[in-house]
Amino acid sequence: MKTYVFACVHSAGRSQMAAAFFRLLADPAIATAVSAGTAPAAAVHPEVIEAMRDVNVDLADARPRLLTAELATSAAMLVSMGCGDACPYVPGLRTEDWALPDPKGQPDDVVRRIRNDIRARVAELIAREGLSRA
Repeated sequence: MKTYVFACVHSAGRSQMAAAFFRLLADPAIATAVSAGTAPAAAVHPEVIEAMRDVNVDLADARPRLLTAELATSAAMLVSMGCGDACPYVPGLRTEDWALPDPKGQPDDVVRRIRNDIRARVAELIAREGLSRA
C-alpha cells in the first residue's frame, strides 16, 4: 500500500481537501492519503468543511495532524501546499509543490475555486501514478 502525504501549514484546509479527494478517487487497494501540517490547527477550517460538503465529502470528523519526518519517510510521495521550507526534507523522497492559496477566511467562491483546483490536481496525480479505481 502506497501512502501519499499532502502537507500544508495547518493541515486544516488544502491538505485536508487533497487527501479526501485522493481517498475518493484512488484505488483503495493500492494507495491512500493523509493530510499533515507543520503547525497543525485545532480543527479543519469551517469554510473548508462547508465547501467539501457541497461535493458530498464529509470532513466534519477530520483532524489536523503533525507532519513528522517519520510520516514523510514512510510516504511514496509528499505533496506540499504552502509549507515551504518548513516541510521536512527526506533524501530520496519524491516531492511536488502545489502553490495554492490558503482557503482560511476566504469567501465561499474563493474556497470553491481552490477546492476545484485541488480536485483537478489530485485527479491528474492519480492518473499519472496509475492509481485510478478499476
